[in-house]
Amino acid sequence: MDEAAKKTALRMIPYGLFVITTRHGDEYGAATINWITQASFQPPLVALGMKADSATLAHAKGSGHFAINVLGSGQKDLAFAFFKPTQVEGSRLSGYEFEPGATGAPLLLDAPAWFECRLTDVVERGDHHVVLGEVLEAGVRRESPPLTLSEVGVFYGG
Repeated sequence: MDEAAKKTALRMIPYGLFVITTRHGDEYGAATINWITQASFQPPLVALGMKADSATLAHAKGSGHFAINVLGSGQKDLAFAFFKPTQVEGSRLSGYEFEPGATGAPLLLDAPAWFECRLTDVVERGDHHVVLGEVLEAGVRRESPPLTLSEVGVFYGG
């Protein structure tokens, strides 16, 4: 395989940026992810990629739930805040205020939209696992074009 061609071709896949949040007991997790898609209308299912060795994936597996916080255009700082380990201070995750959702997963107040999921399946292959979740709750705080990897100058793939 031509490695340069593979890398270039895979980087042409468009990606949005999202923050997945979890709570398992007294522990919180949050991570910026860039691969998610709706997988079914009935029931409403989403599929996403999560780093295999992440605490956030461990929390989602432990609690059986997670939330996806949809980021809007211009929210690069928010996205980048969750590329590193989560800091919890009161009702703030890595400096951003949250409220608990119906499942207990944190919902970031600065995110334009969110949805909460019940974890239904995990495909454990590679350095990221494919997680399937059934959407249980959703909310929109304001409409916004999505934040994308290309907007923030980050390229993924290869």
